[in-house]
Amino acid sequence: MIRYDLNCKEGHRFDGWFASSSAFESQRDAGQIPCTICGTTDIDRALMSPQVPARNNKGSEQPADTTAQKNALEQLRKHVEANSDYVGLQFADEARAMHEGRSEHRSIYGEAKPEEARKLVEDGVPIAPLPFIPTRKTN
Repeated sequence: MIRYDLNCKEGHRFDGWFASSSAFESQRDAGQIPCTICGTTDIDRALMSPQVPARNNKGSEQPADTTAQKNALEQLRKHVEANSDYVGLQFADEARAMHEGRSEHRSIYGEAKPEEARKLVEDGVPIAPLPFIPTRKTN
């Protein structure tokens, strides 16, 4: 996953997670990345500085502090799980059914094979990758 800092035409800044640079570009070009503040889909990547690992006093590299990132991802996971229906491997079918009006619109999350996700994007179905693997739920 790649995290990009994004800007909208109104100057709002937010971030997004994408499977690749081309995934970002195809979603952006299809108007599938709305600004989290104003909703416009006129989005582009912001300039980003590279993350360089910190060095300790002995000159060896130390890993960057990832505690805040882990906490943010865990909060995102909890929010998604509390406010969305887990549809597992039926994600692509459910997303398409909602897009085509054959199923009630609701927030869902699940899993899809890369070719299924690519086809959804190509067909204009609004989806976004999550920066974590869903916790598998069993019935």
